[in-house]
Amino acid sequence: MGLLVENLSCARGGIAVLSGVSLALSGGQALFLRGPNGAGKTTLLRCIAGLQQPMAGRVVLPEAGVVYAAHADGVKGVLSLAENLAFWAAVQGAGGIGVALDAMDLRALADRPAQNLSAGQRRRLGLARLLLGARGALWLMDEPTVSLDRAAVGLVERAVAAHLAAGGMALIATHLDLDVPGAGVLDLSAFRAGAGAGAAARAAGAFAGPVE
Repeated sequence: MGLLVENLSCARGGIAVLSGVSLALSGGQALFLRGPNGAGKTTLLRCIAGLQQPMAGRVVLPEAGVVYAAHADGVKGVLSLAENLAFWAAVQGAGGIGVALDAMDLRALADRPAQNLSAGQRRRLGLARLLLGARGALWLMDEPTVSLDRAAVGLVERAVAAHLAAGGMALIATHLDLDVPGAGVLDLSAFRAGAGAGAAARAAGAFAGPVE
C-alpha cells in the first residue's frame, strides 16, 4: 500500500488554502510539490503527516509509515550530533546510526554538540533522521535543501534516489530542480482554495508526470 490522497482540502490559521488535492504514490516513486510562497506546500505536508486535520478529503498512508523532515530540524542543542541521531533511532525503532552518518557526511562531526553546528550541518543532521525510518516508508520533505551547499544537495539527491530504489516514496516541497530521476511534479497553484470553476480544469493538468 502506498500513499493515497483524495480530494483533500486544507486550511492555515483557520483560512482555507487548498481545495480538492488528489495524488497517489507507490513504492519507488517521488513527487515534487511546486508553487509560490503561500501556495500551501507546507500545509499539505502537515495534513498528510497527520499534524493537522484536513477540512475535507482523506489520506491513506503506507504501512511502512511516514518520516517528516520539516523546516525546523528538531535538533536538541545540548546533545551531540550522534546523541541526537541515537535518540531518533530509538523513537523510530531503527538500528544503528552509521548509515545515516555516512549518507549525510556527518561522521567527522558525530561528537560535536549540536548547538555548535553550522546551519547547513544542522540541516544535514535533521535530514539524516530520514535514513532511520523503515524500509519502504514515505519521506515528507519540506524545502530540504535550505542552508545546504551544492555538495550537500548532492547528498540529499543520492539519499532520495537510494530510498526510492529500496521501494520507498518521497513527497518533496522544493523550488529547486533536484536530480531525482523519474520524479513527477505537482503545481499546487491549481488547487488554491476559492479559485472558482476554472480550478478543476487547471488541477486536471497540474500533475506534470516524471521529470526528464
